[in-house]
Amino acid sequence: MISVAIDGPAGAGKSTIARAAAEKLGFIYVDTGALYRAIGLNCIKNNVDINDPAKVAAILPDTEIRVVFFNGEQRVLLGGDDVSEEIRSEKASMTASVVSAIPEVRKFLLDLQRSFAKVNSVIMDGRDIGTVVLPNASVKIFLTASPQSRAERRVNQLREKGLEADYETILKDIMIRDENDTNRSIAPLKPAEDSVLLDTTKLTLQQSIESVISIIKEAAAL
Repeated sequence: MISVAIDGPAGAGKSTIARAAAEKLGFIYVDTGALYRAIGLNCIKNNVDINDPAKVAAILPDTEIRVVFFNGEQRVLLGGDDVSEEIRSEKASMTASVVSAIPEVRKFLLDLQRSFAKVNSVIMDGRDIGTVVLPNASVKIFLTASPQSRAERRVNQLREKGLEADYETILKDIMIRDENDTNRSIAPLKPAEDSVLLDTTKLTLQQSIESVISIIKEAAAL
């Protein structure tokens, strides 16, 4: 089995790039951020104060999150309901950033994340995959881009879906998430010492995908 850990800040294109690379290589793609978004969404649905770690931890025992794969695509089920689209809202995204700093939440999801790599060749992306979740991953990549570039891509992505998007608001949200993710006490966002740094600021999506595939093939001797 080959395990690939892709870490990086919000909006760096990790999910899109990792998904495309996994499909090309015949690996399973695991979006770990979706799991934290599911926890965040569950807090929203149950009116739980996400700024109170004890209250968030209290609902975890009754939180049922499952991941299923259809034709290699990950779908997230919360309490039996497919919430794969619902967790992509901006509110769920910001909520995920807060709950992901809670130790009990990270512990709750750790075994689930690791279980995927035990039975599949995977590309797993998130904030601490190479440092915490899969410290012995075959390949580690830290994928990044400037905050401005990430905000611009997010605006274009939302507008393509027919949704309203304000560049300044999204840029501010991204910078807040960067601050939260980088400075949290539990599993902060940082490159693993043995990771390959890939800055996609000046790369097209296709160039980014090809770069990731090239890094994986070289590192894993495929």
